[in-house]
Amino acid sequence: MCANIGLASDDPPPRFDGMKTLRVGVIGAGAFAETCHVPGLQSHPQAEVVVLCGRDESRTRAVAQRLGVPETSLDYEGLCARPDIDAVTIATPNALHARQALAAFAAGKHVFCEKPLGMNVAEAASMLRAAEQSQKIHQVAFTYRYLYGVQELRRRLLNGEIGDPYYVSVHFDSWDGMNPEATIGFRDQLAVAGGGVLYDVGSHLFDIVGFVLGPIEAVTGSTVLVPRERPDPSTGRLTPVETDDIASASFLCRNGVRGQLFASRATPDSGEKSYIKVVGQRGALKASLSRGAVDVLKVSRPTRPAWEVVPLPEEASDGRPHCLARMMRSFVEACLQGRLNREVDASFMDGYAVQQALSAVLDTAPRQPWIHLK
Repeated sequence: MCANIGLASDDPPPRFDGMKTLRVGVIGAGAFAETCHVPGLQSHPQAEVVVLCGRDESRTRAVAQRLGVPETSLDYEGLCARPDIDAVTIATPNALHARQALAAFAAGKHVFCEKPLGMNVAEAASMLRAAEQSQKIHQVAFTYRYLYGVQELRRRLLNGEIGDPYYVSVHFDSWDGMNPEATIGFRDQLAVAGGGVLYDVGSHLFDIVGFVLGPIEAVTGSTVLVPRERPDPSTGRLTPVETDDIASASFLCRNGVRGQLFASRATPDSGEKSYIKVVGQRGALKASLSRGAVDVLKVSRPTRPAWEVVPLPEEASDGRPHCLARMMRSFVEACLQGRLNREVDASFMDGYAVQQALSAVLDTAPRQPWIHLK
């Protein structure tokens, strides 16, 4: 599994001599735990995944065997209480994030949590309070921060390369939600996911705006649900999709930059599936958004409008989702050093800010006034 996330293409992080190995429990035995959390942690020379915790015993054991994890559990509270575990990562459906993170902080563990942080602002606030009171490392899985192109975009923006920015757009297009052969999943159910593409992808898009341009101050938005049913994979019974398929928003950053967000699992892309574009007085920068398989930065200027590719480190073009391993190693290093790398890592405070933006879209969507034209 390790080869799938480009471990060989990234230089291993430095060892912190004299420091112990970080012993980690991974909560969740689904696809992302298998492709990201466990192998990403294992790629750090001073991390050991001690136990994998899931809900289905046979699946959890099978995943643990494939990845070389020595122990399994069906009890996340028991895992968190173990004195030989230093940190936990949470790769479970959204409805479980809060209770699992609170249990981990109460037991004195460092916590890495998938996005969105919670189901709503109140949950995210409770998680942030617990995180800060624990004085442990708390990090959110905002993968796009670990793209070489995004980091270079941010650096050039801070250096004033395109002048004062005045507009930003973040975009994601996909047909994935309209696959006629798909079965119902947790992201299709409000009680488990809290939202659809808004929560799943919109959380990434709002975070990358905050990462590149600073805090978002005001948001209005709307969502679209395409009515349809999908079979339940266990029973075969047709079940309605309940969560949004398209989300759009307009927003204002604290520094005065205005922007737009579009996230969809029900529309085709036009050659670029996902990107962030920042426009300034002297030019524009555009970075692809992915798990790393596509990692490109381009620049355009009023005097040279055609997009030109900006050179990036060789690893950016390895064609592998290298962000996953980079992100998980960053969590290990934060735990070993006792602090996040605030130049890139996202804390629960960042997760709470994103949760507020998501909530603003849901709150304003039903109340947006329509002006009827005569």
